[in-house]
Amino acid sequence: ADSLSDTLKKLKITAVDRTEDSLEGCLDCLLQALAQNNTETSEKIQASGILQLFASLLTPQSSCKAKVANIIAEVAKNEFMRIPCVDAGLISPLVQLLNSKDQEVLLQTGRALGNICYDSQSSKEQFASTNIAEELVKLFKKQIEHDKREMIFEVLAPLAENDAIKLQLVEAGLVECLLEIVQQKVDSDKEDDITELKTGSDLMVLLLLGDESMQKLFEGGKGSVFQRVLSWIPSNNHQLQLAGALAIANFARNDGNCIHMVDNGIVEKLMDLLDRHVEDGNVTVQHAALSALRNLAIPVINKAKMLSAGVTEAVLKFLKSEMPPVQFKLLGTLRMLIDAQAEAAEQLGKNVKLVERLVEWCEAKDHAGVMGESNRLLSALIRHSKSKDVIKTIVQSGGIKHLVTMATSEHVIMQNEALVALALIAALELGTAEKDLESAKLVQILHRLLADERSAPEIKYNSMVLICALMGSESLHKEVQDLAFLDVVSKLRSHENKSVAQQASLTEQRLTVES
Repeated sequence: ADSLSDTLKKLKITAVDRTEDSLEGCLDCLLQALAQNNTETSEKIQASGILQLFASLLTPQSSCKAKVANIIAEVAKNEFMRIPCVDAGLISPLVQLLNSKDQEVLLQTGRALGNICYDSQSSKEQFASTNIAEELVKLFKKQIEHDKREMIFEVLAPLAENDAIKLQLVEAGLVECLLEIVQQKVDSDKEDDITELKTGSDLMVLLLLGDESMQKLFEGGKGSVFQRVLSWIPSNNHQLQLAGALAIANFARNDGNCIHMVDNGIVEKLMDLLDRHVEDGNVTVQHAALSALRNLAIPVINKAKMLSAGVTEAVLKFLKSEMPPVQFKLLGTLRMLIDAQAEAAEQLGKNVKLVERLVEWCEAKDHAGVMGESNRLLSALIRHSKSKDVIKTIVQSGGIKHLVTMATSEHVIMQNEALVALALIAALELGTAEKDLESAKLVQILHRLLADERSAPEIKYNSMVLICALMGSESLHKEVQDLAFLDVVSKLRSHENKSVAQQASLTEQRLTVES
């Protein structure tokens, strides 16, 4: 430990007067100390204030630049050292060294930059104000060797998580490089080429996660990049199919793009892709293609087009999937498709196989996402179809208790969807559902929701609508009377929300007349 502090003191002097030999020796000592105990040594380096001196040792003329970059790469393995490296002004000289012809310098510089920006938001913001994007893309275009390109990829990937840098990379022409790599490597079975194809296509998808960079590459659907990505979907390479489907899901982040893509036949391409993976169970491709379909189904104008293209049938082939991510996207896609589409909602709601699977997934305690989406789809089938047959199917499959439980969800939107569906059940098929509503303790739950001050106004409103609808059943009516609803409801007459207050008056009258 003493020798380390001696080394640091000595380094401060030699870094300034540049005595080459003793400088090299000091740097070797530091590397050795880092190899023995990286964290402790890094703390001492940080405390010594020596980082500021490193910038001057990273100039192209400096004979020890590779060692200094190596030390920076080592200390930047520690999260607490990343911002100090940025503050010490090391980014700019490191970026300049990427032009070096020396292999060792390049390797260490790439490691240093990659480690500094690994997982650190603020260092990425600092990078955005340098010309690193341009330098890296220039360097990348020059590289032929696999290892070098991989190293640049390793710096690019974390940087590309920053939206400003995504745009800079797109403007510097990275996308064209990536498309070229894909074209060169797509048919190769060499290990290196497969790795590069994966890294390249993954990075391409990452660039599309930024709104500006995505829109720039979409170019109104005319963009050559968009066209090339489209051609990946029918390819025979699974990695490319995956990247293509993920890219479409990313392009499908606004209505304009979604409408354009559906009008230009993307749905058929995605359905063909899904068809090729029904049996082999390639979960990542299934998940990506379903994600794309779900996003495309959001604009109202696309729903009918996708329904008539047969998307529901294509999606239902995956009902037997045991993979939660696939189940989740399947449910989301169906829910988007039937939104305000009465006929489709009725057709699906009468599909016993589907409804039975939904009821089963409503109990998937380990997978909250699948459970939530199944409940929401059950409710949506009733809300959008308003069909007696659909309600009967759901009652027969044992779905009622789940809708009642959903009314107690912590998400207001789900509570609301449940209450609206239950009100439709009570209005259209009360006799059929009566027993299930009773055993699910619906009346007690409604009493709780109305008495709870934290319930949202729309929850109170819909709970009262539902109470009125339940009066048509003798046994449920008796439960309402036994629970002194009048007290709770009359308090709500003075509620600040006009609709709630009005509904409270109506409900109070109804309760008084019927008692």
